[in-house]
Amino acid sequence: MTTIREFSSPYAPDATTISARPSGRGWQFAGLAAGVAGTVSIGTSMKIDAVYAADDTRDVAAQLHSQIPALLTFHTATVIAAVSIIVFAAGLSQRLRSRGLTDSILPQVSAYGLILVATALLLGSGLNTEFIFGALASADPGAGQLVPEAGVFYAHWIATIPWLWLGAGVSAITLAIAALKHGAAPRWIGWASALLGGVTLLFGLSPLQYMAGFTGPVWLVLAALGLWLSSGTRTSARPS
Repeated sequence: MTTIREFSSPYAPDATTISARPSGRGWQFAGLAAGVAGTVSIGTSMKIDAVYAADDTRDVAAQLHSQIPALLTFHTATVIAAVSIIVFAAGLSQRLRSRGLTDSILPQVSAYGLILVATALLLGSGLNTEFIFGALASADPGAGQLVPEAGVFYAHWIATIPWLWLGAGVSAITLAIAALKHGAAPRWIGWASALLGGVTLLFGLSPLQYMAGFTGPVWLVLAALGLWLSSGTRTSARPS
């Protein structure tokens, strides 16, 4: 009986021998940029203290008006982090597959966790245009375009949503498992990911969920830098 295999092209590579290695180091640099931009985003967000610096609700709009440079920096850093994370997520997933985890869910989970972070960052920056231009258009910084209660909501929005780095904890734990159990990355990256990822995940699961914004970007910088430095080193991936 003739099989389909006999009709396959002799020039076509066997599907079981294809190694999907991420080409270049662009995805690693993207991860490093995402971590740095995420750190800037968190740091700038902490400086936008309109809700806390205002004497009363009516003064929030005036405070936001005076903090427009910080708002512009926050917006730029947050969006750069969101876009860069997507590239790093794709590269990390492909890197794990190239190290033998083709039949494992770890590559997908590592990417999905980072996509959650990118989504939170995109949403966290989504109100910036409306409120920044509203503050600029106000002849009187304390009135006009910005309704005080809306200004209060916006100030709390940018102090919470972009801090939701829970997904980075998921990705970090996934990388830790891939490194320590399957040898898909150097062990030191696995232990660092286990530590920072565990802390980030615990923060994200707790009522202190915004604290994940402190540790998530740090892990991302460390992971991207570590994977870049070890990109020329082969590790023996064990079957999942």
